[in-house]
Amino acid sequence: MNTLDLLSVVDLLYWRDLQRTGVVFGASLLLLLSLSVCSIISVISYVALALLSVTISFRIYKGILQAVQKSEDGHPFKMYLDKDIGISSELVQKYSDTALAHINCVIKELRRLFLVEDLVDSLKFAVFMWILTYVGALFNGLTLLIMGLIGTFSWPVIYEKHQAQIDHYYGLVNKQIKDVMGKIQAKIPGAKPKTE
Repeated sequence: MNTLDLLSVVDLLYWRDLQRTGVVFGASLLLLLSLSVCSIISVISYVALALLSVTISFRIYKGILQAVQKSEDGHPFKMYLDKDIGISSELVQKYSDTALAHINCVIKELRRLFLVEDLVDSLKFAVFMWILTYVGALFNGLTLLIMGLIGTFSWPVIYEKHQAQIDHYYGLVNKQIKDVMGKIQAKIPGAKPKTE
């Protein structure tokens, strides 16, 4: 991701352009809420029908307007029909290389955790998976996606406004977690606390 794309995403998450962020957030939330009520096939069909209704109505409206005014404006979507919207092989190669690097990194980390290269890290992973069993019992994946989307668009603004208080409490919680982890590592035979 280049710097311009990164700045655009940051501006989007920090609500710098309210209209653009509102559209992206609203459309994403509406899509996820629709998926929680209907199947993905129904949602895709309804979105396609809504889009077709708008474009067909606009096309008929422009046709009637041209007939009444006796103008030769042509097809209202002509400039979009003439544009090349194909995806270049370079773009596919770039993103597939990036995705492959991330997938390989995840596979190596999972191998390290499941084959217990470091006992403490594998135990942390086991506790995390155990906690996820309770999260999975309470929420389904779509609910977590909806909560994640809301958090993604609200957390940066909240953090920006209350950074000092959040950093203070984060420091306190982090210190407590390190103390507990140190005590646990001291009780596990063969586990050495990591030096920072």
